[in-house]
Amino acid sequence: MFVGKRMSKPAITLPPEMPIVDAINLMKREHIRRAPVVKDGKLVGIVSDKDLLNASPSPATSLSVWELNYLLSKITVSEVMSKKVVSVSEDTPIEEAARIMADNKIGGLPVMYGDQVVGMITETDLFKIFLELMGAREKGVRVTAVIREERGQLARLTQAIAKQGGNFVAFGQFTGTTPASRLITFKVADLTEQQVRETTEPLVQELVDIRTLID
Repeated sequence: MFVGKRMSKPAITLPPEMPIVDAINLMKREHIRRAPVVKDGKLVGIVSDKDLLNASPSPATSLSVWELNYLLSKITVSEVMSKKVVSVSEDTPIEEAARIMADNKIGGLPVMYGDQVVGMITETDLFKIFLELMGAREKGVRVTAVIREERGQLARLTQAIAKQGGNFVAFGQFTGTTPASRLITFKVADLTEQQVRETTEPLVQELVDIRTLID
Protein backbone atom coordinates (compact mmCIF):
# COMPACT_ATOMS: atom_id res chain seq x y z
CA MET A 1 0.00 0.00 0.00
CA PHE A 2 1.37 3.39 -1.01
CA VAL A 3 0.81 6.89 0.32
CA GLY A 4 -0.78 8.05 -2.94
CA LYS A 5 -3.69 5.65 -2.47
CA ARG A 6 -4.56 6.75 1.07
CA MET A 7 -3.60 10.43 1.27
CA SER A 8 -6.10 13.23 1.73
CA LYS A 9 -6.48 15.10 -1.55
CA PRO A 10 -6.50 17.63 -2.98
CA ALA A 11 -4.15 19.27 -0.51
CA ILE A 12 -5.50 22.40 1.16
CA THR A 13 -2.60 24.84 0.99
CA LEU A 14 -1.99 28.32 2.38
CA PRO A 15 -0.09 31.24 0.85
CA PRO A 16 2.70 32.60 3.07
CA GLU A 17 1.23 36.12 3.04
CA MET A 18 -2.14 35.01 4.48
CA PRO A 19 -2.94 36.60 7.88
CA ILE A 20 -3.03 34.00 10.63
CA VAL A 21 -6.64 34.91 11.47
CA ASP A 22 -7.70 33.89 7.99
CA ALA A 23 -5.57 30.75 8.22
CA ILE A 24 -7.16 29.75 11.54
CA ASN A 25 -10.65 30.24 10.12
CA LEU A 26 -9.80 28.26 6.98
CA MET A 27 -8.39 25.32 8.95
CA LYS A 28 -11.41 25.27 11.24
CA ARG A 29 -13.77 25.35 8.28
CA GLU A 30 -11.94 22.52 6.50
CA HIS A 31 -11.44 20.50 9.72
CA ILE A 32 -7.69 20.17 9.26
CA ARG A 33 -4.87 20.56 11.77
CA ARG A 34 -1.98 21.36 9.44
CA ALA A 35 -1.47 22.69 5.93
CA PRO A 36 1.41 23.05 3.47
CA VAL A 37 2.44 26.60 2.66
CA VAL A 38 2.88 27.15 -1.07
CA LYS A 39 4.27 30.12 -3.00
CA ASP A 40 4.32 30.24 -6.81
CA GLY A 41 3.45 26.56 -6.87
CA LYS A 42 6.42 25.59 -4.68
CA LEU A 43 6.35 24.16 -1.15
CA VAL A 44 7.97 26.69 1.19
CA GLY A 45 6.76 25.54 4.61
CA ILE A 46 4.11 23.87 6.72
CA VAL A 47 1.96 25.30 9.48
CA SER A 48 -0.15 23.64 12.18
CA ASP A 49 -3.11 24.90 14.14
CA LYS A 50 -0.84 25.01 17.21
CA ASP A 51 1.61 27.28 15.38
CA LEU A 52 -1.22 29.65 14.56
CA LEU A 53 -2.80 29.60 18.00
CA ASN A 54 0.55 30.07 19.76
CA ALA A 55 1.08 33.21 17.71
CA SER A 56 -2.24 34.65 18.88
CA PRO A 57 -2.39 36.92 21.93
CA SER A 58 -3.22 35.39 25.29
CA PRO A 59 -6.86 35.64 26.48
CA ALA A 60 -5.47 37.51 29.49
CA THR A 61 -4.22 40.40 27.37
CA SER A 62 -5.41 43.92 28.23
CA LEU A 63 -5.63 44.93 24.58
CA SER A 64 -8.99 45.86 23.14
CA VAL A 65 -10.74 43.80 20.46
CA TRP A 66 -9.81 46.40 17.84
CA GLU A 67 -6.17 46.41 18.91
CA LEU A 68 -6.11 42.60 18.83
CA ASN A 69 -7.63 42.43 15.38
CA TYR A 70 -5.14 44.99 14.11
CA LEU A 71 -2.16 43.08 15.52
CA LEU A 72 -3.40 39.74 14.21
CA SER A 73 -3.94 41.18 10.75
CA LYS A 74 -0.24 42.03 10.65
CA ILE A 75 0.97 38.50 11.48
CA THR A 76 1.20 36.26 8.43
CA VAL A 77 1.59 32.53 7.96
CA SER A 78 5.20 32.98 6.80
CA GLU A 79 6.13 34.28 10.26
CA VAL A 80 4.93 31.21 12.15
CA MET A 81 5.35 28.34 9.67
CA SER A 82 8.07 25.69 9.83
CA LYS A 83 10.43 26.15 6.91
CA LYS A 84 12.12 22.75 7.21
CA VAL A 85 9.44 20.47 5.77
CA VAL A 86 9.60 16.70 5.79
CA SER A 87 7.66 15.32 2.84
CA VAL A 88 7.07 12.05 1.00
CA SER A 89 6.23 11.06 -2.55
CA GLU A 90 3.10 9.31 -3.79
CA ASP A 91 4.94 5.99 -4.15
CA THR A 92 6.26 5.95 -0.58
CA PRO A 93 5.11 2.78 1.27
CA ILE A 94 2.56 3.67 3.93
CA GLU A 95 4.64 2.09 6.70
CA GLU A 96 7.61 4.23 5.71
CA ALA A 97 5.47 7.36 6.01
CA ALA A 98 4.33 6.18 9.46
CA ARG A 99 7.96 5.61 10.51
CA ILE A 100 8.97 9.09 9.33
CA MET A 101 6.08 10.67 11.23
CA ALA A 102 6.90 8.74 14.41
CA ASP A 103 10.65 9.42 14.22
CA ASN A 104 10.11 13.14 13.64
CA LYS A 105 7.17 13.42 16.06
CA ILE A 106 4.93 15.05 13.47
CA GLY A 107 1.28 14.45 12.70
CA GLY A 108 1.28 14.84 8.92
CA LEU A 109 3.39 14.94 5.77
CA PRO A 110 2.88 16.77 2.48
CA VAL A 111 2.79 14.35 -0.43
CA MET A 112 4.74 15.42 -3.50
CA TYR A 113 4.58 14.64 -7.19
CA GLY A 114 7.82 16.11 -8.41
CA ASP A 115 7.87 19.56 -6.84
CA GLN A 116 4.07 19.87 -6.61
CA VAL A 117 2.04 19.23 -3.44
CA VAL A 118 -0.69 16.76 -4.36
CA GLY A 119 -1.97 15.68 -0.94
CA MET A 120 -1.40 15.17 2.76
CA ILE A 121 -0.95 11.96 4.69
CA THR A 122 -1.87 12.42 8.35
CA GLU A 123 -2.12 10.46 11.58
CA THR A 124 -5.88 10.25 10.99
CA ASP A 125 -5.28 8.50 7.65
CA LEU A 126 -2.94 6.06 9.42
CA PHE A 127 -5.51 5.36 12.16
CA LYS A 128 -8.06 4.46 9.47
CA ILE A 129 -5.56 2.07 7.87
CA PHE A 130 -4.80 0.51 11.26
CA LEU A 131 -8.52 -0.13 11.80
CA GLU A 132 -8.65 -1.93 8.46
CA LEU A 133 -5.49 -3.94 9.12
CA MET A 134 -6.84 -5.15 12.46
CA GLY A 135 -10.32 -5.83 11.09
CA ALA A 136 -11.81 -3.50 13.68
CA ARG A 137 -15.13 -3.28 11.83
CA GLU A 138 -15.34 -7.00 11.05
CA LYS A 139 -17.16 -9.65 13.06
CA GLY A 140 -15.22 -12.69 14.22
CA VAL A 141 -13.15 -14.33 16.92
CA ARG A 142 -10.18 -12.19 17.95
CA VAL A 143 -7.07 -13.92 19.28
CA THR A 144 -3.88 -12.60 20.87
CA ALA A 145 -1.15 -15.17 21.38
CA VAL A 146 2.60 -15.62 21.80
CA ILE A 147 4.41 -17.90 19.37
CA ARG A 148 8.01 -19.05 19.05
CA GLU A 149 10.20 -17.07 16.66
CA GLU A 150 10.66 -20.10 14.49
CA ARG A 151 10.33 -20.74 10.78
CA GLY A 152 7.01 -22.33 9.85
CA GLN A 153 5.13 -21.36 13.02
CA LEU A 154 2.73 -19.01 11.27
CA ALA A 155 2.21 -21.44 8.40
CA ARG A 156 1.20 -24.24 10.78
CA LEU A 157 -1.23 -21.99 12.61
CA THR A 158 -2.90 -20.49 9.53
CA GLN A 159 -3.15 -23.90 7.85
CA ALA A 160 -4.80 -25.38 10.94
CA ILE A 161 -7.36 -22.56 11.10
CA ALA A 162 -8.08 -22.85 7.37
CA LYS A 163 -8.48 -26.63 7.64
CA GLN A 164 -11.23 -26.08 10.20
CA GLY A 165 -13.03 -23.76 7.77
CA GLY A 166 -11.93 -20.47 9.31
CA ASN A 167 -11.47 -17.34 7.26
CA PHE A 168 -8.86 -14.80 8.36
CA VAL A 169 -10.17 -11.23 8.26
CA ALA A 170 -7.11 -9.70 9.98
CA PHE A 171 -3.63 -10.75 11.00
CA GLY A 172 -0.81 -8.80 12.62
CA GLN A 173 2.45 -9.69 14.30
CA PHE A 174 4.45 -7.64 16.76
CA THR A 175 7.68 -7.77 18.73
CA GLY A 176 7.56 -10.36 21.49
CA THR A 177 8.71 -10.02 25.08
CA THR A 178 11.91 -11.90 24.19
CA PRO A 179 13.96 -12.22 20.98
CA ALA A 180 12.74 -15.82 20.74
CA SER A 181 9.04 -14.93 20.62
CA ARG A 182 6.47 -13.02 18.62
CA LEU A 183 3.14 -11.55 19.68
CA ILE A 184 0.40 -12.15 17.12
CA THR A 185 -3.16 -10.86 16.87
CA PHE A 186 -5.66 -12.19 14.38
CA LYS A 187 -9.37 -12.31 13.73
CA VAL A 188 -11.17 -15.31 12.25
CA ALA A 189 -14.68 -15.58 10.80
CA ASP A 190 -16.83 -18.69 10.24
CA LEU A 191 -15.64 -20.52 13.40
CA THR A 192 -16.89 -20.45 16.98
CA GLU A 193 -14.72 -19.18 19.79
CA GLN A 194 -14.36 -22.73 21.11
CA GLN A 195 -13.26 -24.04 17.72
CA VAL A 196 -10.63 -21.32 17.42
CA ARG A 197 -9.40 -21.96 20.96
CA GLU A 198 -9.05 -25.72 20.41
CA THR A 199 -7.20 -25.18 17.13
CA THR A 200 -4.91 -22.42 18.36
CA GLU A 201 -3.84 -23.51 21.86
CA PRO A 202 -1.70 -26.50 20.80
CA LEU A 203 0.25 -24.36 18.32
CA VAL A 204 1.19 -21.34 20.46
CA GLN A 205 3.32 -20.72 23.52
CA GLU A 206 0.60 -18.75 25.25
CA LEU A 207 -2.98 -17.88 24.42
CA VAL A 208 -3.11 -14.36 25.86
CA ASP A 209 -6.68 -13.48 24.97
CA ILE A 210 -9.58 -14.78 22.93
CA ARG A 211 -12.98 -13.16 22.48
CA THR A 212 -15.89 -13.03 20.06
CA LEU A 213 -16.59 -9.63 18.53
CA ILE A 214 -19.97 -9.19 16.89
CA ASP A 215 -20.09 -5.38 16.40
